[in-house]
Amino acid sequence: MDIKPITLTGTNVELVPMEEKHAQGLFEAGSFPEIWEITQGKMGALSDAEAYVKKAMNQPDALPFVIADRVTGRILGSTRFFDISTADKGLEIGSTWLTPSVWRTSINTECKFLLLRHCFETLGTIRVQLKTDLRNVRSQRAIERLGATKEGVLRNHKILPNGIVRDSVYYSVLDREWPAVKERLVSLMNPQ
Repeated sequence: MDIKPITLTGTNVELVPMEEKHAQGLFEAGSFPEIWEITQGKMGALSDAEAYVKKAMNQPDALPFVIADRVTGRILGSTRFFDISTADKGLEIGSTWLTPSVWRTSINTECKFLLLRHCFETLGTIRVQLKTDLRNVRSQRAIERLGATKEGVLRNHKILPNGIVRDSVYYSVLDREWPAVKERLVSLMNPQ
């Protein structure tokens, strides 16, 4: 597995490797407090977005993306590959957030399709992991809608910056499951 920065282009979105120049667009997309109620982070000021970009770009074994509207170029959110294990042919997709105007649209589905397709059809991964806070029911539903398998809950998994002890729900998609998951995602993006 050779993970290199790459732009992944879909019908409605483009996933572009994150750069410092994206801070302003991420601030505009992420300046809604409801995004950060359960997730880690905040975007109350441009400096928060600049710190977010710096931290994401310096995370070891990670490849952060900005999610952009393919037509307008407007940044809609962010996602990334991380915990990349070349030896085990696996990685995690996460740190995903979207601006509220695209919640409950096909944007997240298309992003996950592009990421998973790249993982299984280009990188040769055998396992892709996703996880979310047990309290984040909306995120759990979104991951389950993709066709990922719920593996379980890691209790008292993390202590968040605000002191809350987080339980994490783990999901995965395996290489042998990808054809069925791919078919499901294509049908969700192109309803008959």
